[in-house]
Amino acid sequence: MKLNRMGIAACCVAVVSAAPAAWADDLGPITAAIEQTKPLVDVRLRYENVEQTPFLHDADAATLRARLGFETGKIWGTSLLAEGDFMMPLDSRYNSTTFNTPKNANAVYPVVADPEDYSLNRLQFVNTSIPGTTVTLGRQRINLDDQRFIGNSGWRQNEQTFDALRIVNKGVTNLTVDVTYINRVNRIYGPDGRVAPNFAYLHGEDFLANASYHFPVGSFTAFDYLLSFNEIPQPVLDSTQTYGFRFAGDRQIAKIKLTYVASVARQEAYKNNPLHFSNNYYAAELTATSAHYSIGAGIESLGGDGTKGFATLLATLHKFEGWADKFLVTPVNGIDDRYATLGALAQNVAFFQTLSATAVYHSYQSERLGVNYGSELDLQFQGKWHQFTGTLKYAEYRAAAPTPILVARGTTKLWAQVDFIW
Repeated sequence: MKLNRMGIAACCVAVVSAAPAAWADDLGPITAAIEQTKPLVDVRLRYENVEQTPFLHDADAATLRARLGFETGKIWGTSLLAEGDFMMPLDSRYNSTTFNTPKNANAVYPVVADPEDYSLNRLQFVNTSIPGTTVTLGRQRINLDDQRFIGNSGWRQNEQTFDALRIVNKGVTNLTVDVTYINRVNRIYGPDGRVAPNFAYLHGEDFLANASYHFPVGSFTAFDYLLSFNEIPQPVLDSTQTYGFRFAGDRQIAKIKLTYVASVARQEAYKNNPLHFSNNYYAAELTATSAHYSIGAGIESLGGDGTKGFATLLATLHKFEGWADKFLVTPVNGIDDRYATLGALAQNVAFFQTLSATAVYHSYQSERLGVNYGSELDLQFQGKWHQFTGTLKYAEYRAAAPTPILVARGTTKLWAQVDFIW
């Protein structure tokens, strides 16, 4: 049967009219993912002052960091997150650790590990198409448990991220299984951190396994972290296997809420590490909270055999052993940190939604031989108003006399900062 001109024209119009509808059906998930895209905005303005023996000059670091990006909606169970880091020094009278003359040239000042940096912070694909499972591929942030062994070092202006494949499964009720393969660690020192031990990147093959089961009284976690670094001289000496257990929970007793944490671990040399050692770790903490006040005490012990201290190279180090950051590398004879905390929290004060105050006192000594390392007082005041958080923070480390180790020198630090997160 032959079609006349009118019939042919009608067919053409029908095909052309139907095409956009078909395309729209194909593009529907993509369009929806784009429409659900949300911006990521994290801006921090900070002033940090460091007074440290034996430096003649204080460090004065005024810095502005903007972390900007986006996260799409899901298409076929997969979303994309991309984020850049822009760290600009406003007052650079400090040692940024880069040892790059145009950007630093300030080794006469104490260290403030916030180098100038403009780089990709995160770029990751997240897939949730498998029931109960989240798969993350790419440059990402990883924080495990309390970040004692694996964390993003979020206190610093440049955070630590990981080029990794991570799989988290929650298919069994109350059980979380978290496994990760890492082939590069992007550290806080920025692209110019090339002088040991301040490497910009750590390359190697790292495997993280963490399994946690939640009971009514708390969560019990077993972990095994296999870290193998290629960089020499220092990072390769931190190639380690760390395995252990952690228990954390809370309990309401009348008007008091008790929060408790206990952890044990053992660490041994791994893969290409030329050293031979085996060091222990343990920690215990108990905090009581009533109404707006809290009080707590704890101990954390990292072993040392006189040659090598317990290594926590990928931890969020600022959270532990005092805010003055005097023991970022565990001394060869280890360290025992005994500490006490006080806290207060108030809500709806003036224009602040919350106001908090924290005080922590630390007493340090070596785990081996019991040598006095000194003490530290930490204070923090923080207020939140909508997306803004203001922080005043102070740390004073007093070294023992005589100073038993080179790093343990008198140090006072003061911070004033404003965060905006949207």
